[in-house]
Amino acid sequence: MKVIHIADLHIGQIIYQNYDRVDEHKHFFDQLKTLCVNEKPDALLVSGDIFDVQQPSAASKRAFNEYFVDIHNACPQMTLIITAGNHDSASRIQADNAIWKLGNAHLIGTPPPTDTAAHQDWEKDFVVALDSGYVIALPYMTNERPQIVQALLDYVAEINTEQKPVVVMGHLAVIDPRIRYAESDADDKAFRDSDIGSLRTQSVESLGVGYDYFALGHIHKPQTIGYPQDCFAKDVTHPSGVVRYSGSALHVSCDETFPHTISIVEMQSRGGDVRLRQHEIDQLRHFYVLPKDGSFNSAEEALEAIADFAKAGGKGYIRLRIKHDVVLPSDFNQRVYDHLSDYNDEVRYNPKHIWTDAPVVVDETPRPTFEVADLQQMTNPLDFIEKTIDQYPGLDLATIRAAFAKIEDELRVIDEEERSKSKKK
Repeated sequence: MKVIHIADLHIGQIIYQNYDRVDEHKHFFDQLKTLCVNEKPDALLVSGDIFDVQQPSAASKRAFNEYFVDIHNACPQMTLIITAGNHDSASRIQADNAIWKLGNAHLIGTPPPTDTAAHQDWEKDFVVALDSGYVIALPYMTNERPQIVQALLDYVAEINTEQKPVVVMGHLAVIDPRIRYAESDADDKAFRDSDIGSLRTQSVESLGVGYDYFALGHIHKPQTIGYPQDCFAKDVTHPSGVVRYSGSALHVSCDETFPHTISIVEMQSRGGDVRLRQHEIDQLRHFYVLPKDGSFNSAEEALEAIADFAKAGGKGYIRLRIKHDVVLPSDFNQRVYDHLSDYNDEVRYNPKHIWTDAPVVVDETPRPTFEVADLQQMTNPLDFIEKTIDQYPGLDLATIRAAFAKIEDELRVIDEEERSKSKKK
């Protein structure tokens, strides 16, 4: 069984509130199509975050369709399996599943039911049987549900009488508590902490027993859990039970200076070795910090360096490193944009500067942590206020609740008046 594993496409991303990345995504998908044609995998797995926002534009939806139809036409025998991530709308992804099945593709957006006992044969909606093996396609789930994962693995174990390889797809943050990471290794810091920034994590043990390869999305750096030394190894073989992040297709932010890759995974049988190869993605635009060394001491110095970068044919995203005591003029950003307008968006500006040499202030105030999906699902502002009230000691929660209740009453009156007017018409 051979699969190509990618994730975190973020189609439709507008970076730094100013630049679309259409040509960068096109450049990536051209490479992906060539790789699929050359490798002839049994399946292409896309582990979540297809779009950058839950309500993508019509242009983003059209691009998604064009990219994957093009790949399907080039590799009609290859099965395409796409699962939703936390940036995606589960229902929107799921809605297109019936149509895409006509093209040997599976779009899985909605997670398994919480009450599986009430849904007969629910497992069939999340298991894709290939001639060479099985893929359990799980979209993003807001809560840790190890019993669901294991139930699907047990289901596949029963029907997998020929001991074919088993792959699981997931979109979550996984840590391996068995591994000790060096305190000095910044890249591995995320996997020493119980949370990755504001992302909730779960242990590798919670992924269950019975898979050969677990194809993860959510973390943008390519890596295999438990094998930090093989982060960018081009060709390695590990025993069955490999858990891996393919990483994102593009550098999604200026912090992602590491290489981004596509994972090619080969397995011969259930419980056998897993061969993993990485194909490095050629990025159409790279991220740069100016100056390369040191910091700018004035606005004029920074503007001159930007001009030199552009005139020398530099391309990509630039960010400025400036000493903290430099006072920038109020029109500084506009002056940068005005200058770069002559370069057809080939030089792109990140207005969030890196301020250096500032005094260190330690803030030990505990902060609440949320996932993006948690915030997106908070339809009532009071939910957020109640969860963060400790951060604002001056707020009177009872007064806020009363104010919201009054607003709701007024909105109900307005709604009733509008309905009354409609009936009279």
